[in-house]
Amino acid sequence: MNLADMSIKEIRMAIEKLDEISNDFLQCLQADKRAGVQALAKQAEAAMARRAKLAQMWTEMTAYERALHEKGYSHVFGVDEVGRGPLAGPVVASCVCLPPDFYLPGLNDSKKVPVATREAFYEVIMRDAVAVGIGIVDAARIDAINILAATKEAMKAAIEDAGVPADVLLIDAVQLNDVACKQIPIIGGDAKSVSIAAASIVAKVTRDRMMAEYAKQYPQYGFDKNAGYGTAEHLAAIATYGPTPLHRVTFTGVKEHA
Repeated sequence: MNLADMSIKEIRMAIEKLDEISNDFLQCLQADKRAGVQALAKQAEAAMARRAKLAQMWTEMTAYERALHEKGYSHVFGVDEVGRGPLAGPVVASCVCLPPDFYLPGLNDSKKVPVATREAFYEVIMRDAVAVGIGIVDAARIDAINILAATKEAMKAAIEDAGVPADVLLIDAVQLNDVACKQIPIIGGDAKSVSIAAASIVAKVTRDRMMAEYAKQYPQYGFDKNAGYGTAEHLAAIATYGPTPLHRVTFTGVKEHA
């Protein structure tokens, strides 16, 4: 490709068609003295650096999975939950087994991923995962057995829902009783394991969609915006209207009005 014979617009269009920019092509861009091409070169260099950073992050976040696959474990599941802290709504857990060749750069703890990206990642995970399980424990059950016990119950339900027997469970900082397979609790696991991160994404999207539906039933509480967390507006709504059946009446901020 002779850049000297191309306009800046043509070069930009050519770059947009490339899946990946080679070092040779980048050097050609950098050698072109036109200011517009120099700007494109800087953009391309920044994009290459971002891709390299994401690839390195992926290598680091697949360390547990690679080591376990090398030991002969086939079904390595990541397990995570969302919804421990809210004043309303369920706690939702997910259990995800990814194929060894799965690659989704940027996959991370759901709290670190923008909403639109999270939704897109959810679709990819649901399409390409070996298995996905979801467990949901509602507010009444949380009040009856406490949030930690409810979290573990949701995780066990997710593992059962996956429909594929797990060889190993990578779990974000929780140890489960009465689970036959090997468990590896990892503190901050949703930022250290792609399997746990994938479970985090699935659980978060599932719960957020549930809360958006609940918002239609109870519009004054703003569940579509606060996901049940104790924002100032949510606390004011509880004080004004009282708790709904979705609220956790053992939680501070709700029990005062139950």
